[in-house]
Amino acid sequence: MKRSVPVVLTVLLAFYLIGRLNASNSLTNSTKIDKLVVVKSERRLMAYSGGKLVKTYRISLGKKPVGDKQFEGDNKTPEGLYTINDKNPHSGYHRNLGVSYPNASDRREAARLGKSVGGSIKIHGLPNKAPFLGKLHLLYDWTAGCMAVTNEEIEELYNSVAIGTPIEIKP
Repeated sequence: MKRSVPVVLTVLLAFYLIGRLNASNSLTNSTKIDKLVVVKSERRLMAYSGGKLVKTYRISLGKKPVGDKQFEGDNKTPEGLYTINDKNPHSGYHRNLGVSYPNASDRREAARLGKSVGGSIKIHGLPNKAPFLGKLHLLYDWTAGCMAVTNEEIEELYNSVAIGTPIEIKP
């Protein structure tokens, strides 16, 4: 038990320092994001403005992150070309941006499997009941197929990403 206390404190300090480093790279209120790219294998969400990368976010994914989402309940994050189609300031998570999943290809694949395609894929902050998690949420993939960032990061994205913005989700 005594050995685990220094390990826990070291991990917390590391996440605090990582958070401080990322805080200096905040988007300005005038930054308008015109494209998002997610690379699932790297747990990265990249935000572009005017064709230029302006910020990279570390993300958590669905509980089963490898492979494309095939049906509702598979806990996978989809892969493909989508758009941001909704903004919700009052969800069960601290704000969210809706992703236009499912597309026609997603519907065909789920139908081929005889399953419901599902929906409600989001980029969201932390659960409203656990905002204290901060960057600790990055320790594992915990969503049902969404992409999660910290509450401060979803605030930036929410303010800078318009409905209709393209998002490409890569393996």
